Amino acid sequence: MAGTTDKRIDYNIDSPDIVKINVIETMEYKYKGQRDIDIVIKQPEFTSVCPMTGLPDFGCITIKYRPDIKIIELKSLKFYILQYRNVGIFYEHVVNKILNDLVEALHPKQMEVTGDFTARGGIITKVTATYKGEK
Repeated sequence: MAGTTDKRIDYNIDSPDIVKINVIETMEYKYKGQRDIDIVIKQPEFTSVCPMTGLPDFGCITIKYRPDIKIIELKSLKFYILQYRNVGIFYEHVVNKILNDLVEALHPKQMEVTGDFTARGGIITKVTATYKGEK
């Protein structure tokens, strides 16, 4: 309509390329060869943004893995995940990116990353990506 102004708000949306894997620190798993363990880590305050609207997305990221020779240092994992705060990325892509980055850093026997995202427009989305290491 003539005379109306654009009331759209422009958001700064970061690219997934800004997320750096080198913040992830690992430690030796000292019980390699003695027994397998399963580690479950939850980050219930995950945030990113919708790449189409710039609106915030919230969810819980759950990481389940069976280490081989390395385990993750939790503070570094927190800093890794915080990088997504202003990143425009779809749910399906963020879960796969987190899985790929953690597999690269840890080389686990197996790993599963689940994103359980809060409702948006009445729709709840849960996405799981799985890695099964070489036998």
